Amino acid sequence: MRVALAHDWLNQMGGAENVLEELVGMFPGAPVFTTIYGPALMPEAYRRWDIRPAWLNRAPAIHRYHQPYLPLYPPAVTSLDFSGFDVILSNKSGFIHGLRHTTAQLHLCYCLAPTRYVWDYGGYARREGFGRWLGLMISPLINRLQQWDYRAAQPTPAGGRGKVQGVDHFIAISGDIQARIKKFYGRDSVIIHPPVDTGRFCPVARPSGDFYLVVSRLIPYKRIDLAVQACSRLGRRLIVVGEGRDRPQLEAMAGPTVEFKGRLSQADVVELMANCRAFFFPGFEDFGIAPVEAQAAGRPVIALARGGALDTVIDGQTGLFFHEQTVEALIAAIEDFERLAFDPTVARTNAERFSQARFRRELRAFVEKKWQAFQASQPKNSVQI
Repeated sequence: MRVALAHDWLNQMGGAENVLEELVGMFPGAPVFTTIYGPALMPEAYRRWDIRPAWLNRAPAIHRYHQPYLPLYPPAVTSLDFSGFDVILSNKSGFIHGLRHTTAQLHLCYCLAPTRYVWDYGGYARREGFGRWLGLMISPLINRLQQWDYRAAQPTPAGGRGKVQGVDHFIAISGDIQARIKKFYGRDSVIIHPPVDTGRFCPVARPSGDFYLVVSRLIPYKRIDLAVQACSRLGRRLIVVGEGRDRPQLEAMAGPTVEFKGRLSQADVVELMANCRAFFFPGFEDFGIAPVEAQAAGRPVIALARGGALDTVIDGQTGLFFHEQTVEALIAAIEDFERLAFDPTVARTNAERFSQARFRRELRAFVEKKWQAFQASQPKNSVQI
């Protein structure tokens, strides 16, 4: 089984790249096809991989400013050459699922999210600060990209000649993403949760428990403002770890009990996770690794009851949900939380459901099962590439 990996872009680190690192570890020697790759912006270890970017990689300043090239990603993706491989495993949040392959190749898509730029353009435009007129100008382009994105997500056409588009099977990272794959693409999927390095975290015997914690990029959709305002009003100590363009506004609204630490070392974050009273997760995320890390450290999570948190937090056992994205709802959840007790061992056990070992085991079993079924379905006289 000759495997190729496909990834949208390699010019910044995030959850998608954490998944990619696991895939590279699972399939050593498999090349990574992508649209763009900026070696100076990625970890040094990536330079030892076989990374094959598209022609778009030569566009001026694209590694720093990739958003203006949005219309060029589909043709860049379709230009990638996957000749010589049996299985293509795409790690998708953008357009990479639209790659071209033959009907003698199996395309499995690990879907981090249906393409946000086209299916949630209004939310994306607000987060990026697009003005009304720019939004109106881009709208026809977004409609065309939606049509392309939908077609690319459909099953591989049987009996097609030459190179075709199509996804044979989708894998979703959470129940929310599974629902969106069905809504936008009309496709069924299985859920295999992303890998979390739970081994880095461990409950401590006597956590200090005198502060609440946020670890996040400080950008609008993360809604860190809710945690800052709630703790300021209640007079609770809050430590905020992370940087982002929202930091000045968050500091301006913060009371004296809120501390901003900026970026910290991994060791410092591990220590804070293990000693916090609870971890706040007030944003709407596709999955969310940080709440799982907090539970791996034995600490409960107070989370918005939407998105990936519904998969990772057990309400009343490993944390509490609040159901409206408002300061008042979060304050009420904090007050309820402080009247309850939570068992660190339950949180830790729950976190283990999302370990790296579990991810590798489930994904490898899925790939092998689908490859065997795919081989059995091929005509006897077909020639494997």
